[in-house]
Amino acid sequence: MWYQAMAEELYFIKTNPNIAKINLYNKLCREEENILNFLQADAKVSLEIIKNKVKDSVEELSKEELSSIFTWFSNAYPTDNEEAKTQLFIHGLDLFYEIPKEENVHSFQEILSDYEKYSQQKLDFRVNSQNFNQFLIYGLFFTDIALKEKGSCAVLSHYLKTEHPALYALAEKQFRAKGSAQNNDLALQHYFGELYDLTKYYKGSIIQLYTP
Repeated sequence: MWYQAMAEELYFIKTNPNIAKINLYNKLCREEENILNFLQADAKVSLEIIKNKVKDSVEELSKEELSSIFTWFSNAYPTDNEEAKTQLFIHGLDLFYEIPKEENVHSFQEILSDYEKYSQQKLDFRVNSQNFNQFLIYGLFFTDIALKEKGSCAVLSHYLKTEHPALYALAEKQFRAKGSAQNNDLALQHYFGELYDLTKYYKGSIIQLYTP
């Protein structure tokens, strides 16, 4: 399901500043009248700010500016999600993963919030891939511990446990303190596992874009 259609969805994006500097910047210049309809406040001033940021680095865009760009693209391809994603990719924004269910989005964000609290590390909407990877490993551990209570477990988290004992200990501590009231631990572990596989060798920033 695509950006503007969803009530609540969480998107994960990789950026390519070099491509965006050319392709996205040129598109913004060519189609100024179109994107103005999707900008808040003083649209023309906002557009110039966005263009300057993209020309420097797309990673400088704020969450609100990125949301406007995504809405702009989704409006251009309202019935073709894959084409919208392809066009975003061509313009330097790789929407590589999404969590579509409201319940799962809330659970994912709850685990993230707990991780930030117990690790004393704030993960903003734009996060270094190494720090994001650490959170994903924690999420795998936490959901695995929860699944063990239900008689299930995963091979990947056992493999990672020997390499990340401190993260496993943190997940155990959090589970003992709070437990898991979720009934979607298996789905969450699937998300954590796929995100881990898709980002473990990636060196750039990861952007989390949430549609409330």
